[in-house]
Amino acid sequence: MPEDLFDRRLKKDMEKEAPLAARMRPRTFEEFVGQEHIVGKGHALRQLIDSGQLPSFILWGPPGSGKTTLANIIANITSSHFSSVSAVSAGVADLRRVVEEARERRKLQQQKTILFIDEIHRFNKAQQDAILPFVEDGTVIFIGATTENPSFEVISPLLSRSRVFVLKPLTEEQIHAIIQRALTDKERGIGSFNGELSADALKYLVSMSNSDARIALNILEMAVLATPLDKDGKRPVTLSGVEDVLQHRTLKYDQSGEQHYDIISALHKSLRGSDPDAALYWLARMLEAGEDPLFLARRLVRAASEDIGMADPQALVVAMAAQQAIHFLGMPEGNLALAEAVVYLATAPKSNSLYTAYLAVQKEIKYGENPPVPLYLRNPETTLMKNLGYGKDYKYPHSYPGHFVREVYLPEPLRGKTFYHPGNLGYEKQIAERLRIWWPERAGKNDRKPG
Repeated sequence: MPEDLFDRRLKKDMEKEAPLAARMRPRTFEEFVGQEHIVGKGHALRQLIDSGQLPSFILWGPPGSGKTTLANIIANITSSHFSSVSAVSAGVADLRRVVEEARERRKLQQQKTILFIDEIHRFNKAQQDAILPFVEDGTVIFIGATTENPSFEVISPLLSRSRVFVLKPLTEEQIHAIIQRALTDKERGIGSFNGELSADALKYLVSMSNSDARIALNILEMAVLATPLDKDGKRPVTLSGVEDVLQHRTLKYDQSGEQHYDIISALHKSLRGSDPDAALYWLARMLEAGEDPLFLARRLVRAASEDIGMADPQALVVAMAAQQAIHFLGMPEGNLALAEAVVYLATAPKSNSLYTAYLAVQKEIKYGENPPVPLYLRNPETTLMKNLGYGKDYKYPHSYPGHFVREVYLPEPLRGKTFYHPGNLGYEKQIAERLRIWWPERAGKNDRKPG
């Protein structure tokens, strides 16, 4: 038997044994679902492919959005050899082998080689540096796939020589279409098993796939195969059948990646925006995905000072209490302490007066004179210091009515300068009134908007 025929049969047998998600991988753009904004006719990537002038590029998108599939389709359309490596397991030696084979292939067969690196963000700088010369001289066309922001994970020289195409999460309608195609396809799908999903089972499967086609197909295959035939020769997959297969939803979250920073940003902004529902949602997204609860507690402490401050000083107390509760209870019992703090902070009156005051002081210290402490504010620790006038004429506030006496506490060059300007919400309203009584000359000086 000719070797190429044997290879084709072996490949076909292996495909039959592959998981449904692998068998249903689209082979053409006509089969591909989603990402019309880059591969639809007339759009950027599609035009480059059709022109035959394929550059090196990076596909950045969530899991299951079609990055590997796109790379395979492009290799088929352009008649390029497809060499795939995973950054999880490959090293520099593997890259050199692929490059050497590509060089020989171009020399002997005049065929281009696409070097596809899955999870390129997992390669260190040295590994990324190793492929740079061969991308520059055209030995390989580099296609990288990543779920992380390339701006942070790919070295600048490689990034500057590659275009970045952003893939969007698949919509529920697109996941629905992918599931239906697999259910009816008798050659590559599971059409021969006569599976039928109830409406609520299908809705649940689509929802729990988290926009990941691979997850949806894997769950579908297990659910259909686990459902016995009924008297009509069908496999009626119910909601409970899908739930039994799924057991636990896998949440997309990378504690060291961009999503970590995106979600904590959303949490902080929800607190600042006084939306307890959104704040609770983002908190739970991180906790349920396994985020370090002490990291969250630290951010709540910061939010209490930055966005609430003196409008409600109790906010900092509540945030610190949540941090202590995490130490005392651990997880999952400590989740409610964090939830309580989140709701308190979201519903507290807001003020960034403390934050802006400290920024103003920082600026003064960085660019101002930094004059010495006035003598009357210094402590006369020794006889010499006393003789030099340290502490002389200092007015002790507790010796005066109301425990207050007018005094100048800033050094002479800064006399009359104000940094802290309380808003008119919450406790700061009382602070503002006290300051107006104690320091009437502050009124109207560097006025700021309420809050």
